[in-house]
Amino acid sequence: MNRRTSASTVIASIFLLLLSAAAGAQQPPPDPQDPPGVTITKATPQASDDPAALDPLEPDFSLVNLPSTLRLPVRGWDFHLTHRFNQNLLCVNNEPNCLSHKVQTLFGLDTGANIGLEFRFGVARNLQAVVHRTSLSQIIQVALQYDAWHQNDSHPVSISGIASIEGDHNLGASTPDNEDTHYSPALGLVVSRKVANRLVVYLEPFWIHNTAGVGLPTRDTGMLGVGGRLKLSSSVNLVGEVAPRIGGLTTRDPQFGFALEKRVGGHVFSLTFTNNPGTTFRQISTGGNPETLNLGFNLSRKFY
Repeated sequence: MNRRTSASTVIASIFLLLLSAAAGAQQPPPDPQDPPGVTITKATPQASDDPAALDPLEPDFSLVNLPSTLRLPVRGWDFHLTHRFNQNLLCVNNEPNCLSHKVQTLFGLDTGANIGLEFRFGVARNLQAVVHRTSLSQIIQVALQYDAWHQNDSHPVSISGIASIEGDHNLGASTPDNEDTHYSPALGLVVSRKVANRLVVYLEPFWIHNTAGVGLPTRDTGMLGVGGRLKLSSSVNLVGEVAPRIGGLTTRDPQFGFALEKRVGGHVFSLTFTNNPGTTFRQISTGGNPETLNLGFNLSRKFY
């Protein structure tokens, strides 16, 4: 693994440390809706056994790119749009007229983007089916997510298992005759813990197969996603994630992202900043671009 400490890794690590410190420094006010005689302590999450109930600490099925442990009710569904603009917001290599150029292109809005469309459906109790399609290499990723544990008095954490496979050229449906389809299955766990009714922390070990480029020897990658969501108000959260590789093929810097997230009814909007335009597990595992920060957004809508 590359031992060079990159600027992007330092930025992501500092962000997550500050996020955790801020949560520990804030004592949430008592909820006027709490029943008389019941005391909610810092370590007690106010969780509901109804998967359709609103969870202000986990309003979306993803952080920035990494998945969350939010459950989906049976026959409920969710639509998710991701947008990652191509222009680098950072000024590097003595770029001439850097700031004026970025202002002229409205910080990347005029430079094209990688767009992802995702649909997920509650197949059965605690079981979600997910289809994600991204314009980058026309990759389609299909996945199943089983939400085995939900944090409550019996379970100190929430745990979800994920199995997926992705392939370029629309999962092989439009692969040219002279090319091969690049398939990559993946297996992972998403473990989350709510703290002080204000912070959710995530740990996400993943194995991704066939992460090398087309035509190269087959290689696998292990990565360990780390993330958090800090509640700023009843409908606004600060979100961050980083995905260092822990084994196998390692290229470029670890992928990282952070976002300001706003919930309005069944909609969730996030203004994102990342060093990688990719949104599938293989794309995340290939790492982020050095000295890069791209503007983007996520927009999701629940239908249940």
